[in-house]
Amino acid sequence: MAFKKNLLVCTQLQCETMEEMLASMEKAKAEGADLVELCIDSMSFSHTSEVEKLIKQRALPAIVSYRLKSSRTSGKGECKTTCMQVLRLALELDVEFVEMDFEVASDIGMAECMYKRANSKIIVSSFVNGGKPSNERLGNLIACMQSTGADVIKLVIDVDYITDLAPVFQMLAHCQIFTRTSQICKYSLYVPLIAIAVGSRGLISQLLGPKFGGFLVYGSLEGKSVPGLPTLVSLKHVYKLEYLNADTKVFGLISNPVGHSKGPILHNPAFRHTGYNGIYVPMLVDDIKEFFRTYTGTDFAGFSVGIPHKEAAVGCCDEVHPLAKSIGAVNTIVRRPIDGKLIGYNTDCEASITAIEDALRERRVANGEALRTSPLAGKTFVLVGAGGAGRALAFGAKSRGAQVVIFNRNYERAKLLADAVSGEALPYECLKRFCPQEGMILANASAIGMEPNTDQTPVSKETLRAYELVFDAVYTPRNTRLLQEAAEVGAIVVSGVEMFIRQALGQFRLFTGGLAPEDFMRKLVLAQF
Repeated sequence: MAFKKNLLVCTQLQCETMEEMLASMEKAKAEGADLVELCIDSMSFSHTSEVEKLIKQRALPAIVSYRLKSSRTSGKGECKTTCMQVLRLALELDVEFVEMDFEVASDIGMAECMYKRANSKIIVSSFVNGGKPSNERLGNLIACMQSTGADVIKLVIDVDYITDLAPVFQMLAHCQIFTRTSQICKYSLYVPLIAIAVGSRGLISQLLGPKFGGFLVYGSLEGKSVPGLPTLVSLKHVYKLEYLNADTKVFGLISNPVGHSKGPILHNPAFRHTGYNGIYVPMLVDDIKEFFRTYTGTDFAGFSVGIPHKEAAVGCCDEVHPLAKSIGAVNTIVRRPIDGKLIGYNTDCEASITAIEDALRERRVANGEALRTSPLAGKTFVLVGAGGAGRALAFGAKSRGAQVVIFNRNYERAKLLADAVSGEALPYECLKRFCPQEGMILANASAIGMEPNTDQTPVSKETLRAYELVFDAVYTPRNTRLLQEAAEVGAIVVSGVEMFIRQALGQFRLFTGGLAPEDFMRKLVLAQF
């Protein structure tokens, strides 16, 4: 089976039976995989003839692998014997790729088989754990693995933090340079490299791998998610990694958690729609300061900032826009091309406040009222949450002439924010009983009601009768319990999806230095929620 693409998308199949392997292979083919890794060590089989049958019936090009540590075979000696039999068989059958552990590839008997092979490419793999990987450590390991006669090197790396991936990208780029050089001078210090970072913090190792020279990425089957791997469907429809090259600019969401983000399904198609060479990826970041100390290159061009980093992000920027500085929270950072400095902005503020204003205006206009000022002027604006999104809402409401009342589980944080906007902070326990007047505005800027805790709500349904409008910054799910119950008692409801769209439009303009395709982006988001 021949390959026609420069970038290969692979999925690992770990199944107990040959029948499951064949069915999963068909599923992988339908979801866009170019090849599959048949993990033979996961199978139960009594004779290698079953493996031979599987290989001959494969619906896609394949990598045949057999890992000693994960094998079902009981004894170590028996396990290695079976491993050797399976890999020799795969070589005899001219499977596209045969993958073996570094330990196995170093065996004299296997080395002879590798030398005599016909068409199969040999992948030699090693699991790297035990501390933060360094350029020197990875480089030395790659050199040793290459000495086995490998055609491709594969590193499976256990990372604790997203910053541990920086040496991996450097090694990918380094191996790519030497591979290209070898085509000219017939000599290469390194061979092509496949790198997989294990765990959710390693996701960008696959999404950004092709930018740095990786020729193969892994994805998971739909319904069988693997931490650190994108799904095959997302690779095909959202990220489209075949369009990446060395000049692609990297953007992403810095957050923890990050799995809920809809940013990739919005920004990536918008980049392609406008012809901008960029990719937007989820970045699970624990320490935002360490992140920016690590990723300093102009390749990393812009960032959305989410929970819980919006306030800390201010201190990471070289310059902060006056609005963001007054709010004390940054949700957008752009690396200025001319000098590489980080510039912080806040697009949450206008996005949330204009969404609320427009909904109020629509109701007032429908009632025949004329509006010359903001419909928030003079209103009591009840805010739940004093984090980054809460600060944006508080400052936005104050700028429109509203009286802000803040509730937060941490009262001191609420008090500090209230003082900053000349508002009032009250103990969180008082929220359920707070009802000084009718026609107030309620804005939830906390994570209450976010998936998976969709049964939660900050305010009882009965209390919601005092509010003219209820806004929820939570957008997963789109229609939270808070909004459902607010609508049932007759309040105007504004979903966090509307805020999400508006702040994303602002971010896209900052990212690209141009206009955002508003109709295109709005349709994309509404189709996904």
